[in-house]
Amino acid sequence: MTDRTDRDEIHRTAPAYWALRIALGVVPIVAGLDKFTNLLADWAGYLSPLAVRLLPVSPAAFMRAAGVIEVIVGVGILSGRARTFGWIAMAWLAAIALNLIASGAFLDVAARDAVMAVAAFALARLAAVHEPVRARRATAVEPQATAAHPAATRP
Repeated sequence: MTDRTDRDEIHRTAPAYWALRIALGVVPIVAGLDKFTNLLADWAGYLSPLAVRLLPVSPAAFMRAAGVIEVIVGVGILSGRARTFGWIAMAWLAAIALNLIASGAFLDVAARDAVMAVAAFALARLAAVHEPVRARRATAVEPQATAAHPAATRP
Protein backbone atom coordinates (compact mmCIF):
# COMPACT_ATOMS: atom_id res chain seq x y z
CA MET A 1 0.00 0.00 0.00
CA THR A 2 1.08 3.56 -0.54
CA ASP A 3 1.38 6.05 2.30
CA ARG A 4 -1.81 7.74 1.12
CA THR A 5 -3.69 4.44 1.04
CA ASP A 6 -2.41 3.64 4.55
CA ARG A 7 -3.59 7.03 5.83
CA ASP A 8 -6.99 6.54 4.17
CA GLU A 9 -7.32 3.09 5.77
CA ILE A 10 -6.47 4.48 9.20
CA HIS A 11 -8.94 7.33 8.73
CA ARG A 12 -11.76 4.98 7.61
CA THR A 13 -11.26 2.49 10.44
CA ALA A 14 -10.68 5.00 13.27
CA PRO A 15 -14.36 5.23 14.37
CA ALA A 16 -14.61 1.42 14.66
CA TYR A 17 -11.31 1.25 16.54
CA TRP A 18 -12.36 3.93 19.05
CA ALA A 19 -15.87 2.50 19.56
CA LEU A 20 -14.44 -0.94 20.29
CA ARG A 21 -11.62 0.44 22.43
CA ILE A 22 -13.99 2.43 24.62
CA ALA A 23 -16.63 -0.31 24.92
CA LEU A 24 -14.16 -3.14 25.53
CA GLY A 25 -12.22 -0.95 27.95
CA VAL A 26 -15.08 0.40 30.06
CA VAL A 27 -17.26 -2.72 30.29
CA PRO A 28 -14.56 -4.98 31.81
CA ILE A 29 -13.67 -2.30 34.35
CA VAL A 30 -17.30 -1.92 35.45
CA ALA A 31 -17.89 -5.69 35.52
CA GLY A 32 -14.56 -6.27 37.27
CA LEU A 33 -15.28 -3.75 40.00
CA ASP A 34 -18.75 -5.21 40.47
CA LYS A 35 -17.20 -8.59 41.29
CA PHE A 36 -16.50 -7.02 44.71
CA THR A 37 -20.02 -5.66 45.30
CA ASN A 38 -22.40 -7.88 43.28
CA LEU A 39 -24.65 -4.89 42.60
CA LEU A 40 -25.16 -5.76 38.93
CA ALA A 41 -25.31 -9.55 39.28
CA ASP A 42 -24.58 -12.51 41.53
CA TRP A 43 -21.43 -13.31 39.58
CA ALA A 44 -20.67 -16.62 41.33
CA GLY A 45 -24.01 -17.91 40.01
CA TYR A 46 -22.59 -17.82 36.49
CA LEU A 47 -19.98 -20.48 37.27
CA SER A 48 -20.78 -23.93 35.92
CA PRO A 49 -21.01 -26.74 38.49
CA LEU A 50 -17.92 -28.28 36.88
CA ALA A 51 -15.95 -25.06 37.35
CA VAL A 52 -17.07 -24.80 40.99
CA ARG A 53 -15.87 -28.39 41.64
CA LEU A 54 -12.50 -27.72 40.00
CA LEU A 55 -11.79 -24.39 41.72
CA PRO A 56 -9.17 -24.46 44.49
CA VAL A 57 -10.91 -21.46 46.11
CA SER A 58 -14.47 -20.42 46.85
CA PRO A 59 -16.56 -19.11 43.93
CA ALA A 60 -16.61 -15.66 45.56
CA ALA A 61 -12.81 -15.57 45.86
CA PHE A 62 -12.46 -16.73 42.26
CA MET A 63 -14.81 -13.98 41.09
CA ARG A 64 -12.84 -11.33 42.97
CA ALA A 65 -9.64 -12.56 41.26
CA ALA A 66 -11.48 -12.50 37.93
CA GLY A 67 -12.57 -8.94 38.71
CA VAL A 68 -8.95 -7.85 39.19
CA ILE A 69 -8.02 -9.38 35.83
CA GLU A 70 -10.97 -7.69 34.13
CA VAL A 71 -10.00 -4.29 35.52
CA ILE A 72 -6.39 -4.77 34.34
CA VAL A 73 -7.57 -5.77 30.85
CA GLY A 74 -9.96 -2.81 30.66
CA VAL A 75 -7.30 -0.35 31.76
CA GLY A 76 -4.84 -1.90 29.30
CA ILE A 77 -7.27 -1.44 26.43
CA LEU A 78 -8.17 2.13 27.41
CA SER A 79 -4.49 3.04 27.80
CA GLY A 80 -3.83 2.23 24.14
CA ARG A 81 -2.46 -1.28 24.52
CA ALA A 82 -5.19 -3.15 22.68
CA ARG A 83 -2.51 -4.82 20.53
CA THR A 84 -1.97 -7.07 23.55
CA PHE A 85 -5.01 -6.68 25.77
CA GLY A 86 -7.46 -7.11 22.90
CA TRP A 87 -6.21 -10.69 22.48
CA ILE A 88 -6.43 -11.27 26.24
CA ALA A 89 -9.99 -9.94 26.29
CA MET A 90 -10.88 -12.20 23.36
CA ALA A 91 -9.55 -15.31 25.12
CA TRP A 92 -11.15 -14.31 28.43
CA LEU A 93 -14.57 -13.75 26.86
CA ALA A 94 -14.36 -17.00 24.91
CA ALA A 95 -13.55 -18.86 28.15
CA ILE A 96 -16.53 -17.22 29.87
CA ALA A 97 -18.82 -18.23 26.99
CA LEU A 98 -17.54 -21.81 27.14
CA ASN A 99 -18.10 -21.93 30.91
CA LEU A 100 -21.68 -20.75 30.44
CA ILE A 101 -22.31 -23.26 27.66
CA ALA A 102 -20.93 -26.01 29.94
CA SER A 103 -23.38 -24.96 32.64
CA GLY A 104 -26.32 -25.33 30.25
CA ALA A 105 -27.73 -22.10 31.64
CA PHE A 106 -27.39 -18.44 30.73
CA LEU A 107 -27.02 -19.33 27.07
CA ASP A 108 -28.12 -15.81 26.13
CA VAL A 109 -25.17 -14.43 28.11
CA ALA A 110 -22.89 -17.03 26.49
CA ALA A 111 -23.99 -15.80 23.05
CA ARG A 112 -23.36 -12.19 24.06
CA ASP A 113 -19.91 -13.02 25.40
CA ALA A 114 -19.06 -14.95 22.23
CA VAL A 115 -19.98 -11.87 20.19
CA MET A 116 -17.91 -9.70 22.53
CA ALA A 117 -14.97 -12.09 21.99
CA VAL A 118 -15.30 -11.51 18.24
CA ALA A 119 -15.38 -7.75 18.90
CA ALA A 120 -12.19 -8.06 20.99
CA PHE A 121 -10.59 -9.93 18.08
CA ALA A 122 -11.56 -7.08 15.75
CA LEU A 123 -10.14 -4.54 18.21
CA ALA A 124 -6.84 -6.40 18.45
CA ARG A 125 -6.57 -6.47 14.65
CA LEU A 126 -7.48 -2.78 14.33
CA ALA A 127 -4.99 -1.91 17.07
CA ALA A 128 -2.23 -3.22 14.83
CA VAL A 129 -3.05 -0.32 12.50
CA HIS A 130 -3.96 2.38 15.03
CA GLU A 131 -1.48 1.89 17.85
CA PRO A 132 2.22 2.54 17.52
CA VAL A 133 4.59 -0.35 17.98
CA ARG A 134 6.25 0.21 21.31
CA ALA A 135 10.01 -0.30 21.17
CA ARG A 136 11.51 -2.89 23.45
CA ARG A 137 14.62 -2.07 25.39
CA ALA A 138 17.70 -3.09 23.48
CA THR A 139 19.92 -5.53 25.31
CA ALA A 140 23.64 -5.21 25.12
CA VAL A 141 24.52 -8.27 23.06
CA GLU A 142 27.79 -8.38 21.24
CA PRO A 143 27.44 -9.37 17.59
CA GLN A 144 28.76 -12.84 16.82
CA ALA A 145 31.10 -13.51 13.93
CA THR A 146 29.91 -15.98 11.33
CA ALA A 147 31.41 -17.20 8.11
CA ALA A 148 28.95 -14.96 6.27
CA HIS A 149 29.75 -11.89 8.39
CA PRO A 150 33.30 -12.12 9.77
CA ALA A 151 33.40 -8.37 10.42
CA ALA A 152 30.82 -8.72 13.18
CA THR A 153 33.55 -9.21 15.78
CA ARG A 154 35.23 -6.25 17.35
CA PRO A 155 39.01 -6.07 17.75
